[in-house]
Amino acid sequence: MMNKVLFLVAVIVAVMASSVKAFTLNMMSGRKPLMGGNWKLNPQTTKDATSLATEFAKKVKGKTDVDIVIFPPHPFLFPVYEKVEATNVQMGGQNCFFESDGAYTGAVSTCMLQDVGVKYVLCGHSERRCVFKDDDTAIARKVKKVIKQGMNAVLCFGETQEEYEAGLNHEVCAIQLLKDLSMVTPEEMSQVVLAYEPVWAIGTGLVCPADVAQEVHQFCRSVIAKKYGQAIADKVIIQYGGSVKPENVKEIMSQPDIDGCLVGGASLTADSFAKIVHFNDQ
Repeated sequence: MMNKVLFLVAVIVAVMASSVKAFTLNMMSGRKPLMGGNWKLNPQTTKDATSLATEFAKKVKGKTDVDIVIFPPHPFLFPVYEKVEATNVQMGGQNCFFESDGAYTGAVSTCMLQDVGVKYVLCGHSERRCVFKDDDTAIARKVKKVIKQGMNAVLCFGETQEEYEAGLNHEVCAIQLLKDLSMVTPEEMSQVVLAYEPVWAIGTGLVCPADVAQEVHQFCRSVIAKKYGQAIADKVIIQYGGSVKPENVKEIMSQPDIDGCLVGGASLTADSFAKIVHFNDQ
């Protein structure tokens, strides 16, 4: 019995040490962790959105070693911004269009987003690719427009379950990265965040093992190194997105090439998302 207890203690200590080591290495490289909460088509009212933002901001008050951004639906952006403007929580837009104005019914421009406090914009989220059929040409234009507007583009990419099972995750990720960054200069990469989202692990309950996610992140960093050089690759933030929860965030963040998380469902509860943000305090 005593041997089992000692073994469990050793495992816990090793995991904690690994997490601290990865966090320290990332900070030394200048890669400050970035935690994003993508609310998607939630909640349903302004009251609920502002309440969620207010409660969450209280729970992460004073947290400065991690950058924090929330992505409410477009109609709630300004009301939520008013609640978090004076806090350490930054605002993000879930999507944008690549034109500034014109006859584009239903579109939202980058200047509109910036005017209501947005600092980050998601480009190429898997649901935009799969449900709304955004192609790589449109995504590349969105990334460029976000950068030109002076905001940060969060470029999402990742393979489907079919592609994953066929062993094509590297190929799919490389193609999406190279196409979607085709208009981005080396100097502009400081305004780009990458977010690896294995499509098969988003909202399905399936979880990509941390070591598998790390291997893909490491590969993607090598793709960036080949295109822009190692110095830029070492600085780019690469988030992981796919069923991130308080129970698995520490293991995910213990990986040296994972610099944050893009959280979906767990960001809709202030307590659960706050626990994710405080991953290195537990």
